[in-house]
Amino acid sequence: MKNLCRTLLLSASAAFIAAGCASGPQYKDVASSIPTLAPDHGRIYFFRENSMGGALIQPEIRLNEQVVGRSVPGGFFYVDETPGDYTVATTTETKKTITFALRAGDTKYVRTSISMGILVGHITPTLDDPDTAPQEIEQLKYTGVKTNTVTQ
Repeated sequence: MKNLCRTLLLSASAAFIAAGCASGPQYKDVASSIPTLAPDHGRIYFFRENSMGGALIQPEIRLNEQVVGRSVPGGFFYVDETPGDYTVATTTETKKTITFALRAGDTKYVRTSISMGILVGHITPTLDDPDTAPQEIEQLKYTGVKTNTVTQ
């Protein structure tokens, strides 16, 4: 009986953890479908490392007040936008934001990270290093718009 309870507990824990992780194709499976950036646009990648902490906390990510996706552990997505000033916001029990300028031809990388909160964890967006972020994204799953191609 003790072994049965332990097995059920471990199975339930594994299912609980898996429910909070990104589902979707691996980067390598969609990379060839990501279109070339139009010369009059910039691209913004959003990503979150695959960690157990706060796996069920997956708030919307807003770009200039428009929902563009969710902060999903182990996931990434991107949007192509016209040049301008942009604010990225996530909200759980507090609102966290970053602001940056996007120019034509730019690629920005926005990492969302979880930290402790009073009632719920906080998801904080930060601009990430363009030299290292692409390697991290290669390990993640695509959580963006589901189409035959990966166009946004």
